[in-house]
Amino acid sequence: MNTQAPSLAAGRRSCLHSPLRPRGSGVGRRLTPGRGSGRFSRRPGGVPPSPPPAASSPSRPHSRSRSLPGPGPGCASPAGTVRRRAARMQAPHKEHLYKLLVIGDLGVGKTSIIKRYVHQNFSSHYRATIGVDFALKVLQWDPETVVRLQLWDIAGQERFGNMTRVYYREAMGAFIVFDVTRPATFEAVTKWKNDLDSKLSLPNGKPISVVLLANKCDQGKDVLMNNGLKMDQFCKEHGFVGWFETSAKENINIDEASRCLVKHILANECDLMESIEPDIVKPRLTSSKVVSCSSCAKS
Repeated sequence: MNTQAPSLAAGRRSCLHSPLRPRGSGVGRRLTPGRGSGRFSRRPGGVPPSPPPAASSPSRPHSRSRSLPGPGPGCASPAGTVRRRAARMQAPHKEHLYKLLVIGDLGVGKTSIIKRYVHQNFSSHYRATIGVDFALKVLQWDPETVVRLQLWDIAGQERFGNMTRVYYREAMGAFIVFDVTRPATFEAVTKWKNDLDSKLSLPNGKPISVVLLANKCDQGKDVLMNNGLKMDQFCKEHGFVGWFETSAKENINIDEASRCLVKHILANECDLMESIEPDIVKPRLTSSKVVSCSSCAKS
């Protein structure tokens, strides 16, 4: 008679202590090693004896500490790492945060320019900006200077015009955008520039730096090709630091226009720092007026 338990169905978990045992499974019997074999034979009563103890080995004291391998040939030494970190900490590092405005009439491509500049993508699906939108761009200006640009995308609808004073506050530079395929948007440039100059200026009273962007130049190249000199004269008369033909779709001159604006902002900031006199008390060593001391008079 086969005394072994039947195998469980495939896919189920095996149980070591199953409550169901087949008949003749050896319940209440004791298993003893058989003669001349490694198997166990059944004998009634008792519990199965414990297996014979293994050969004793010399005891070793348990230690919780162990030696760690040293740095390999390709690993840097800790002292070298510390020196490099100290050198980086001692190196001069400057950070600047500037608020930039992007303004212009409705549909000239302000949002597309910001998306191309910050996220490096372009979408042909147009959606009008409501109120104001924000984006952040980080520039490694030079090995020692980081410039963070906070771009404010201001809606071009006239119903948001009364909020521009709030949006313009503390800005250091601006882009004014027009569409080269729509002449009416270029005529509105002077309106935006005058509105900006009347509501915002630098602490020294000078106007902020503004760059003019002739957007969608991929659709109207012939228009700008014949009016380059007029554009230069227009920017000089209305106080623009420069102008660029741009295209958010083809990624034309957007980075160059931004670097031009940041360069002028940095120059304006240097002028502001030089114009501000430090709070230093300068004693006057010679004085024509003799001041009498009451304590000296008493002595």
